[in-house]
Amino acid sequence: MATHEHEITGPVDLCLPDGRLNRAAVGWSRVPLHRANLRGWGRTKRWEYWCVTTPTHLVALTVSDLDFLALNTVYLLEYPPGGRESEHTSIVPGARGVRLPDTVAGSPGTEDVVVGPARPSGGKVRIEIRDEASGTRLRARCLTPDRLPLEVDLLVARPEGHESLSVVVPWSDRRFQYTSKHTALPATGQVRIGTEVLEFGGADEPAWAVLDHGRGRWPRTVDWNWGAACGRTDGHTLGLQFGGRWTAGTGSTENGLCVDGRLTKIGEELDWRWSATDRSAPWTIRTPVSDQVDLTFTPFHNRSTRTDAGLIANRTDQSFGHYDGRVRTDDGTEIAVRHLLGWAEDVHMRW
Repeated sequence: MATHEHEITGPVDLCLPDGRLNRAAVGWSRVPLHRANLRGWGRTKRWEYWCVTTPTHLVALTVSDLDFLALNTVYLLEYPPGGRESEHTSIVPGARGVRLPDTVAGSPGTEDVVVGPARPSGGKVRIEIRDEASGTRLRARCLTPDRLPLEVDLLVARPEGHESLSVVVPWSDRRFQYTSKHTALPATGQVRIGTEVLEFGGADEPAWAVLDHGRGRWPRTVDWNWGAACGRTDGHTLGLQFGGRWTAGTGSTENGLCVDGRLTKIGEELDWRWSATDRSAPWTIRTPVSDQVDLTFTPFHNRSTRTDAGLIANRTDQSFGHYDGRVRTDDGTEIAVRHLLGWAEDVHMRW
């Protein structure tokens, strides 16, 4: 079932010279083609969010520039029961020292992204996103609450021909978002906590990386759902990328499937069902018109974040768990989804 949305096949600027949305940029692409030449201050938001998962643990890194401040985060989760959870966020007034490129950080030809001191103390974090010949290098450093050094060193591969989902979501000529979502990217490396080492990647326990790259000019208040998952299922390497609420009424969605490196773009808004009072309850995510997506997501852990820093207030419930059900590609291939590791989140943001 082909999407109704316009596919972009060549490079394009996100904005006109006066900072308004370039309507020629509205659409989606299989590789990042937009240059986010944003102008203006106050409503501009830029971020890179990477999450790398294994069957037993995960790490997520965020570098963000929200104009009036930056929120840079290192998050580690060893899955329950008994696993540790560690989150470290550095709030940077005025987003001083945070510079994010107009294109995907860590891709060929971009400048390195480096935030935080080389040897962070207290609540500070160091995060690096660098382009290397073999992929994107992710490094991070901070101190745990008991003052153990936590160090991340991961390499995310860029398989030749692997497709991603980039899309422009237009609320208006003054409010719009460009997002580039990359799923099912193989990753290798280590996370070290004191003298303990957590391995990422290997023949028996592969690691998978997801990127959420965002550039845009946002309304003051917004709500969204986001879900993603990666892994091997039914003989395929599958990446799920789903969004909800924030795109409604814009004519664009951020929904797609990456199957063996090939993207299927889904133009339907999804039907999300979840419990806001029981975060352990299963979710359902379905396409209401077609039968392309019919999934149940069962959480095993909820990451609850509450931020109130004056100009910014954030309520995030990011549940990690497994997807089961089925999906169907553009060419009619039906894939059984069995115990695919990922997450689904419910977010309210005032920024």
